Amino acid sequence: MIEKQYGIIGTPLSHSLSPILHNFWFKKNDIKANYSLIEIEKNTIKDIINKIRTKELHGINVTVPYKQDVIPYLDLIINEAKETSSINTIYLNNENKIVGENTDVYGFEQSFIKKLGNVEIVEKNILILGAGGVTPSLIYALKKIKIKKLYVSNRTLQKTENLKKKFTFIEIIDWEKVFQKSQEMDIIINATSLGMKNGPDFETLILKFKPSLIYYDVVYNPLKTKMLKNFQESKVKTFNGLEMFLFQGQKSFSLWNKVTPAVDEEIKKEITSILNK
Repeated sequence: MIEKQYGIIGTPLSHSLSPILHNFWFKKNDIKANYSLIEIEKNTIKDIINKIRTKELHGINVTVPYKQDVIPYLDLIINEAKETSSINTIYLNNENKIVGENTDVYGFEQSFIKKLGNVEIVEKNILILGAGGVTPSLIYALKKIKIKKLYVSNRTLQKTENLKKKFTFIEIIDWEKVFQKSQEMDIIINATSLGMKNGPDFETLILKFKPSLIYYDVVYNPLKTKMLKNFQESKVKTFNGLEMFLFQGQKSFSLWNKVTPAVDEEIKKEITSILNK
């Protein structure tokens, strides 16, 4: 049997543990396949997509900064991807169409919304930091549960304004005012890459906040960013991005292989052991 090839495209990819995750599940489910990092420049996206069409690649994940850039090269955009215009999973369907799908929404729902419950979230003031690749997925997931107050802030104002054209109900906070407005928030979500391993970090920590604040960081490598540690030391309830990573990966794997792998203690232990090295 031919070994199927999968991978993740983006740049940089040094932080990504997607190959560990998917290769673990391939082995666990007796699937002859391999998953690798595919670090590319924007001008080669079309070539990579064509490899799916010719079946040199059987599916890819997409991470920053290409979640929107892949769209012109797809034949179909379906389900949550249509609502978010953010793609993180691509494959060839039975009609030889290149399909773009979004599994980030599902990952966020399973790792955060489901854990807290709609009732606890709907009435809260929520602030999302960042307007990049994953943010539309977070906004859409919160829109689905009819969130009432959602604020977004980004270092580049234009990106936030572009988001507001799609999601008109969000309110924009200037990046410079985040540290002042933070004390009005019930939930703060870091959807930037700040704090990611080998990358830049927040220049200033958020120091003004409610004692009841909940902080969610989409970064999973490292498991505890500087910002997350800061909140933990102040007894704030925190979540890292590990479970979102696992659940979005689970759905991608299922779309490619028609097998739903388990998100259990075994895979969590496998990933955290690498992150803790």
